[in-house]
Amino acid sequence: MKRGGLHTLKGNGGIDLIWFWTFLTYSLTGFLMEVAFAAAVEGRPGRKGLLVLPLCPVYGLGACLILLLPRWVQVRPLALFLLGGLTATAVEYADALYHEKVLGVAFWDYRDLPGNLQGRVCLPFALAWGALSLGLVYWVHPFLVPWLACIPAPVSWSALIAAAADGLMSAALLRRSGSTDCLRWYK
Repeated sequence: MKRGGLHTLKGNGGIDLIWFWTFLTYSLTGFLMEVAFAAAVEGRPGRKGLLVLPLCPVYGLGACLILLLPRWVQVRPLALFLLGGLTATAVEYADALYHEKVLGVAFWDYRDLPGNLQGRVCLPFALAWGALSLGLVYWVHPFLVPWLACIPAPVSWSALIAAAADGLMSAALLRRSGSTDCLRWYK
């Protein structure tokens, strides 16, 4: 089946397991990008979105929503750059708002960067998300999706339970502590 340019496969019970693996893969990729960025920018602390798993879910959600953009967007590089960047920026803004208002923490503050909106999003990163959208849709995901489709359903369900448990535990710790430092047990 094809949806928005993304091939999907049904797992047990009709659940679209490829979307879960897409989310997880790009959450891990986002975590690795954060680690690399923190290493490249002196004095910048590494960010982690969950307590145990090396994931930044905002990247996974952003990637999934970019992959759901209509086909007419995906086949036009300029439209994909603009709408992919806008989509990822909207996800980043919503994620920042959720963490601030619901959990009482902030993972980032872009107030010192140009074109920022309440420190939650900024123009340089919006442009970066647009560029990353091109690589995601045209190169990375088409290569990756056949591999993700090979993951057996029992492995998927186990990974889903682990990710959900870590997400709930992380949210509870963030809300209780009011600091993202509670996720840095490895320091």
